[in-house]
Amino acid sequence: MKIYTRTGDAGQTSLFGGVRVSKSDPRVDAYGDVDELNAWVGFARAAIGAGAAATPARVDLDAALVHIQRDLFALGARLADPGEKISSSVAKSTLGDDDVARLEGLIDGLETELPPLRRFILPGGALGGSALHVARTVCRRAERRMIALTPPVDNVLLRYINRLSDLLFVAARAMNHRQGAPETEW
Repeated sequence: MKIYTRTGDAGQTSLFGGVRVSKSDPRVDAYGDVDELNAWVGFARAAIGAGAAATPARVDLDAALVHIQRDLFALGARLADPGEKISSSVAKSTLGDDDVARLEGLIDGLETELPPLRRFILPGGALGGSALHVARTVCRRAERRMIALTPPVDNVLLRYINRLSDLLFVAARAMNHRQGAPETEW
């Protein structure tokens, strides 16, 4: 398979099902933001390295982030499919309530490692925590783009992306805590 096809040279791309749209189409913006988010999650994984490993008292953040990266591919595929046909034909593109619940469980698990949050904190800290903070902001942008789409996206996708931004915030705090990087309060 060649990496270049020349089909996008005039500023258009194909959605699932072959529909051609401008690369500036809001749907392309939305799945582009999800793709950027996936890249930031990958960067965070690289920056975190061994700090993500699980112990009996800690969530295996690397495994969680790999699962999230796979989920983000599924989410991008769903966004590239306004006719909602891919989820019935490609099983790995399915995201559901159980995926939202998995994110909530990860949030709960990570919060057990952390001191209670009493004030707003400035994004930053160690490299891995900082990368997760950037991922969180890209996640919020993707959420805003998804909300604006017509036809509207499946509500479970909105719940997933909303919960994911919460998870990325808690994960950033957890990584900074694990690496001894203090939180700077606002």
